[in-house]
Amino acid sequence: MGRSRHVPVMLQRCLDLLAPALQRPGAVVVDCTLGLGGHSEALLERFPGARLVALDRDKEALRLSGERLAPFGERATLVHAVYDELPGVLERLGIARVQGVLFDLGVSSMQLDEAGRGFAYAQDAPLDMRMDQTAGMSAGEVLNTYPAGELVRILRAYGEEKQARRIVSAIVRERGKEPFSNSARLVEVIRDALPQAAKRTGGNPAKRTFQALRIEVNGELAVLERAIPAAVKALDVGGRIAVLSYHSLEDRLVKQVFAAGAANTAPPGLPVVPERYQPRLKLLTRGAELPTEEEVAENRRAAPARLRGAQRIREDAE
Repeated sequence: MGRSRHVPVMLQRCLDLLAPALQRPGAVVVDCTLGLGGHSEALLERFPGARLVALDRDKEALRLSGERLAPFGERATLVHAVYDELPGVLERLGIARVQGVLFDLGVSSMQLDEAGRGFAYAQDAPLDMRMDQTAGMSAGEVLNTYPAGELVRILRAYGEEKQARRIVSAIVRERGKEPFSNSARLVEVIRDALPQAAKRTGGNPAKRTFQALRIEVNGELAVLERAIPAAVKALDVGGRIAVLSYHSLEDRLVKQVFAAGAANTAPPGLPVVPERYQPRLKLLTRGAELPTEEEVAENRRAAPARLRGAQRIREDAE
């Protein structure tokens, strides 16, 4: 697993966005999605006065990045937690406010590369897909037990799969013969279920179904809906947050939270807007920033990335 393969997506841009808030000594930055520690390592190197708190729900990721970040000693605190647990983590560490927060919502390269976890549709593996393998239902259980209507809803909402109904009827028919246990059989069933035209576009035909299952198994959107507002709340005035998302559902959620924070909430017609209605956030990106063509050429995983940043400019209204 060479380090060279795992250049974190839009790394420089993320560091530049957070930099003004992390220059001062004693600044605390939270990496909500530690993964293999690429962003965390870069944050610790670039901001020598900063302290890092990093979260991951995957124990294997924590072990590997723990080795990578060991040289930074006390400056790095690694925590086994899902990112919506951020407020509790900070409270336990006695940290009232933080100066920077980073989310990289892509599935970590490690999970995609490690065949045994069942994230990838390119290799056959048990249908697991849990980021924390000690908790919750596996993808196989979801496929084998959810009612058809619920599966259709998940594929449409989380996978933006237009052929959801077709795919689900095939899944229901096949699971009746024998429950699903590995990814290759699922890929084959999806392939057979799709009309010719649908197979010709947009890469592997199973891609959207796998994405939908992964989001469902890990409760990713529900977690994110709680996590982004909690992270904004944890920011000190002047603190900054950067979020990298990889599909439109995640990006829309981030956009909504940032837009609400940056809006003036005053009733119309007030000659002067009182402090409590003033925006809490200032947007740091115009819309979502995209990776450069060079970066996509070097790292195909960067292609769908969307980056949004915001700065906390005042306290919440009492």
